[in-house]
Amino acid sequence: MKVNGIIAEYNPFHSGHLYQLEDAKARTGADYTVIAMSGNFMQRGTPALVDKYKRARMALECGADLVLEIPVFYSVSSAEYFATGAVALLDKLGVVDHLCFGAECDDLHVLQQIADIFLHEPEEFSTLIKQYTKEGYSYPSARAVALNQFRPDLYKRDDVLVSSNNILAIEYLKALKKRSSSIEPLSTLRRSSDYRDRMLTSHQSSALAIRQAIYDNRELSALAEQIPPAAFRILRKAIETYGPVRLNDFSAILHYRLLMEADNGYTQYLDVSPELSDRIRGHLYEFTDFRSFCDLLKTKELTYTRISRCLMHILLDIKATDVYHYMYADCVQYARVLGFRKDSQPLLTAIKENASIPLVTKLADAKKQLGEYSHQMLQKELQISAIHSSTVAVKSGTSMKNEFRSPLVII
Repeated sequence: MKVNGIIAEYNPFHSGHLYQLEDAKARTGADYTVIAMSGNFMQRGTPALVDKYKRARMALECGADLVLEIPVFYSVSSAEYFATGAVALLDKLGVVDHLCFGAECDDLHVLQQIADIFLHEPEEFSTLIKQYTKEGYSYPSARAVALNQFRPDLYKRDDVLVSSNNILAIEYLKALKKRSSSIEPLSTLRRSSDYRDRMLTSHQSSALAIRQAIYDNRELSALAEQIPPAAFRILRKAIETYGPVRLNDFSAILHYRLLMEADNGYTQYLDVSPELSDRIRGHLYEFTDFRSFCDLLKTKELTYTRISRCLMHILLDIKATDVYHYMYADCVQYARVLGFRKDSQPLLTAIKENASIPLVTKLADAKKQLGEYSHQMLQKELQISAIHSSTVAVKSGTSMKNEFRSPLVII
């Protein structure tokens, strides 16, 4: 049995994702593909356009065999933590042969070399990073400038540290190396528009462009060529029923959380520096909505995305100490199933026989499967899912979904 693993957000699933899935299958001869997918909140500190079950169904309808949820403590985090948690999840299944990812750089060897440098940080490289951070650069920027000076031949290859997909690819490779994983990396050259491009194009648009078109109330039919038919039907129904989930849908609950925590500051939350905490407190009474507050707080050193992610950590009560404990305990202690194909039963059997963590398919049985600490982690995730569900229910005038009553997606 050959198994591919893909780490994804599918926000939403589009034709570029289908190409990658099929390209990886063709090149590896894989029998099955396992997707480690973000749940309801994304890596850049935003909610998903539609919920995790609908996105899981998109993936399964388009050829995936099993969809697992990346714990939210990693899915809403920096590229390094995101990759660390997702790679650990796939690695602990004990059956994944290849980790497949898309990148703008077409040379896996270049990405591997950069991953080695980032993982081991040679003394000269480390000194350069410290020098640039002291000069006011953020850590990612300092690391990029340091790489340009330390190995300009690597840095200048395809603007390797400009694309978020290249950056994630490097972090995936770094995580595999750190775990001494037997999983082999496989890179697919991205064929779609740049991830930062907000405009729809005649060829494959980025997920950002597709989301922007939906947020701008463009006719959904205009997206039909960008999204596989099965995924498009699911997306259309979800948008027509609930509307697209927007960052500003969480404005009121964020402002409440910020007001309640103002006296203590916010540094207990993941990634929130003393500087950002002070800026939040200083501008708290200028808050109008989530997006505008991110714009208000950003500086040269603090990017919009970093701020959005930090504010989401505060909103979701993701504390630094909790995440550090999870990382110390090897990241993930269970594999939460969102959905699977009926004909993938041999894959599920193989995982149950080889995985070092339990496969959670029924929440009602989770307490029996998990230790106390890992069950607490799951309980926290369920609370965060409830925040998402209640927000969607209020804005759409529908009933709030109960995770315990949400069936797995089975096709």
